[in-house]
Amino acid sequence: MKKWFAVIGDPIEHSKSPFMHNTWFQEMGIDAAYIPIHVKRENLREAVAALKLLGASGWNVTIPHKEEIIQYLDELDPMAEKMGAVNTVVRQEDGTLKGYNTDGAGFVHALEEAVGKHKENKVLIIGAGGAGRGIAFALKEYGYKQVDIANRTVSKAESIIQELGSGTALSLEEAEKQLSQYGIVIQATSLGLSTGESGLPISLDGLQKEAIAADIVYNPLMTPFLLEAEKRGAKIVTGLGMFVHQGAIAFKHWLGQYPDTEEMMKRLMEQLK
Repeated sequence: MKKWFAVIGDPIEHSKSPFMHNTWFQEMGIDAAYIPIHVKRENLREAVAALKLLGASGWNVTIPHKEEIIQYLDELDPMAEKMGAVNTVVRQEDGTLKGYNTDGAGFVHALEEAVGKHKENKVLIIGAGGAGRGIAFALKEYGYKQVDIANRTVSKAESIIQELGSGTALSLEEAEKQLSQYGIVIQATSLGLSTGESGLPISLDGLQKEAIAADIVYNPLMTPFLLEAEKRGAKIVTGLGMFVHQGAIAFKHWLGQYPDTEEMMKRLMEQLK
């Protein structure tokens, strides 16, 4: 029977996941399909039940469902459990649902592919949602020892810092004042998304020249955050690398094969330009 997969989120129309996965299926000769499904927060329980009932082999989870979906899954990968956020669901042979987080590993892979390893740099993550949380745990797992988190609601950042066992939680105002301390600054909110609110999460007046500025948003490719950081002499890391690598890791969880990320990066770069 033909397998099918999906991505659920709100909004969802901006997502390039269907293009990416369907291209990989075609290139690799896999009889499968991948579709986007718009799911509002209040309908998440019903959506998970419907995906399971209709036989989805797995799906990706995007904003704003990465944390809430956990309560509807049967099992979590240890890293996803530690992160408290899921972006990939696998329907196992016995029909149970297992959650993974590929965001963090995908981000670190993309960061190091773009600018090399800078584990000695102090890192600031702006945003304490599911993506920011996943990135924070992955950075620590990969050996980045100084990771701080800034968020509009400081208590959310404090919660992640406590679980990490190191680092500092900051308000957005405090992050602005201390920005010059950081060699890597990561914009991990949905701000700048083509379907959402534009603008900057914080002022970049204090950004170090030659700092590394990364964004998790990939559509548009150059967000307001990256454009402003580039003006100030920062090294830019778009969200495209994270998007492709997290998708490739999810693909491997579903089908046991790792697809061609290099060619996909080129294809999506052309589309997003």
